[in-house]
Amino acid sequence: MADADPQNAVPTEEMLAADAAQVAAIARSRQLAARRTWLTRLVVAVVVVGVLWGLWYALIGRNHVSTDNAYVNAEAAQVTPLVAGAVIEVNVRDTQAVKQGEVLARIDPANATIAVAQAEAELADALRRFRQTRATSGALSAQVAARGADIAQARAQLAATQADLEKTRIDLQRRVALASSGAVSGEELTAARKAFASARAAVEAAQAGVAQTQSTRLAAEGELAANEALVRGLSEDSDPGVLAAKSRLATAKLDLTRTVIRAPIAGTVTRRQVQLGQRLTAGQTMMTIVPLTKVYVDANFKERQLTRVRIGMPATVTADIYGGSVIYHGRVAGISGGTGASMALIPAQNATGNWIKVVQRLPVRIELDPGELAQHPLRVGLSTEVEIDLSGN
Repeated sequence: MADADPQNAVPTEEMLAADAAQVAAIARSRQLAARRTWLTRLVVAVVVVGVLWGLWYALIGRNHVSTDNAYVNAEAAQVTPLVAGAVIEVNVRDTQAVKQGEVLARIDPANATIAVAQAEAELADALRRFRQTRATSGALSAQVAARGADIAQARAQLAATQADLEKTRIDLQRRVALASSGAVSGEELTAARKAFASARAAVEAAQAGVAQTQSTRLAAEGELAANEALVRGLSEDSDPGVLAAKSRLATAKLDLTRTVIRAPIAGTVTRRQVQLGQRLTAGQTMMTIVPLTKVYVDANFKERQLTRVRIGMPATVTADIYGGSVIYHGRVAGISGGTGASMALIPAQNATGNWIKVVQRLPVRIELDPGELAQHPLRVGLSTEVEIDLSGN
């Protein structure tokens, strides 16, 4: 019997099992080879990424600090009236842009106008009193001169009475000497004595008149000195009463101008709280004006990030409202004197035993380029991301 053709031989189960095992081994080896290839590639990729990150950190990353805890802020101006009164005109609304000096509102000027008129009347009265006081000095000087003439007249009268007294004294002595011889009657002697007494009384009256006129002159001189003290070295422009009246007039005019409320800065009106007809008191907040061209960013960095941060270092800012397509450039303008926790209304107390260290944040002010702000305005309170270049000056 001839041998069977190997090509036409029917495979046995053993042969099929051997072929399947061989195929599985080949597939397993290929799978292991592919896994080793991918693992090798992964390790290489991780090493490359690590090297690249190390290079980036060494060259760039370590010279930059960033935070997303940053918000737009501004030195907003609160508009408050300096005088009380009823609002008769409101010219602005919320979100409206205003220029510095623009009229925002008006307060009823009636009371202020009356105050100006009253102050003007007081000034006129003060000027009149000063002029009257200065004119009184001239009248008092004339009175002093007149009192001097009265004194001279009183002294002349005294001299005349003294002469009469001397004459009556001599007549009395002569008659007394002749009375013993009977040459002078008793009635004549009595008349002589009466004339002497009258002359002596006239002398005393004249002396009193001289003293009175002297006292009158002293009083006139005192009045003149007192009046001169009010006007000596002064003019209508330097008199205290006139100056006080002018001050009251200036205050009244200032209050009148303050009934027109103007914008203290240029910016956008925010939180307008005044309505037409509302009664305002001095110091009451009417609205807030935010200078959008002068906003800045307060970035709250962790305390360990500020080791190398210095004033003047360049910084870049992106705002969520515009996304990463708009980048603002600025510089570090200052670093706060205290952390946010220490400046809180109720500062945290860590005096208890259950203390956990909390990383503190310190506000850093970033001033932005005004030109970039004009192209892409920011609003107070918007969220931003800030990055500071530590290698910059």
